[in-house]
Amino acid sequence: MNKSVRRFTIRDALILFVTFVGSLFSQDLPTSVPDLPSGIQSSLQPAIRSQLESALRARDYARAEVLLADEIGRDPKRTDLLKLLGHIFFLDERYLNCAVAMKKADALGGLDEAARFLLAMSYVRLGRRDWSRPELLKLEQSYPNKALYPYWTGRIEYLDQRFEAAAVRFRQALKLDPRFVRAWDNLGLANEALGQQQEALHAYQEANRLNREGPGSPSFWAPLNLGSLMLKLDRLAEAETYLTESLKYDPKSAKTRYQLALLFEKRGKPEEAIAQLKESAAADSSYAEPHYALSRIYRRQGQLQESHAALEVFQRLKKQKTAVPNSQLE
Repeated sequence: MNKSVRRFTIRDALILFVTFVGSLFSQDLPTSVPDLPSGIQSSLQPAIRSQLESALRARDYARAEVLLADEIGRDPKRTDLLKLLGHIFFLDERYLNCAVAMKKADALGGLDEAARFLLAMSYVRLGRRDWSRPELLKLEQSYPNKALYPYWTGRIEYLDQRFEAAAVRFRQALKLDPRFVRAWDNLGLANEALGQQQEALHAYQEANRLNREGPGSPSFWAPLNLGSLMLKLDRLAEAETYLTESLKYDPKSAKTRYQLALLFEKRGKPEEAIAQLKESAAADSSYAEPHYALSRIYRRQGQLQESHAALEVFQRLKKQKTAVPNSQLE
C-alpha cells in the first residue's frame, strides 16, 4: 500500500504520542514504541476502532480516553487497554489518572518496561519521588545493562538532596554508558553540591565535549552548567564563552540569559545585565530569580520604585512556586 495514503492505526498513534512525550523528558522515555498488545485491534468493534484511531489522529485525547474507558468497563481485566489508556492519560498531562491505570494493569498482569517507566515518570510529575523510586529500582533490577534507570534514580536522589547517593548513581550510569551526556552533566551538579568543584568542572567539561560531538541537536544545559561554574570561579572570559554557546543552542533559555546577566553585573555593566534579565523574565514568566536581580541592580542605581516593583514580583513568584510541588524535572 502507498505509504502516503495508508490507514492511520493505533500503533501510528502510539508512535506519535510516545515521541511527543519523550521530548518532555529530553528523550528519556524509551526510544522504541511499546509493542501493540496482541489482539487489541481485532478485539475492538470496527466502529469503535475507527473512532479511537480518529481521536488519536486528531490528538483528541479526551475522546480517546472515554472510548477506552468504555471498553475497559466492559472487560476490566484488559491490561493491554489499561496500558494504552495510561499512555494517553500521560500525554494529556493527567498524571494521576495515568498512574492509576498503570497500577491497575500492574496488579492484573504486570507492566512491560515502557509502561513501568511511564508510571515512574507520572510519579515524578506528581511530585511523588518516594513513589517513583521503587519503580525505577525495579527497572534497574530487570534491566541492569541500561544506564537510563540508575541515571533517573540519581535524579531523584539529587532532588532529595542526597548528593553522595546521586553521584554514585550517575557514576553507575556512566559505567554502563560513558557517552551519556546528561549523566556527566548531573554528576557535575552533584559534585558541585558536595563542594567538589574540580570534580564538577571535569564532569561538566566531559558533558560539554560529548554534547558537541553527539548526534542531533546539542542541549543548552551542558554549556550552561559549565559556564555557570566558571562564573562562580570568576573565570569570566571562559564563562562568557560557554554561556554564549548555550544561548546559541537555545536563544530562549531563561536560565542562560539570567547567568549572562550575572556575568555582565560582575563586569560592571548594569544596562547589559538589565537587558538580559528582562529577556530572561520574558522567556519564563514563572522564573523568580531575574526579578530579584533586577531589584538589586535598580536599588544600586537609585531607582527605588523600580527596585520595589521587581522585588514584589520576585516574592509573588516565589510564593507561587512553594505552593506547588516541584514535579518538573529539567
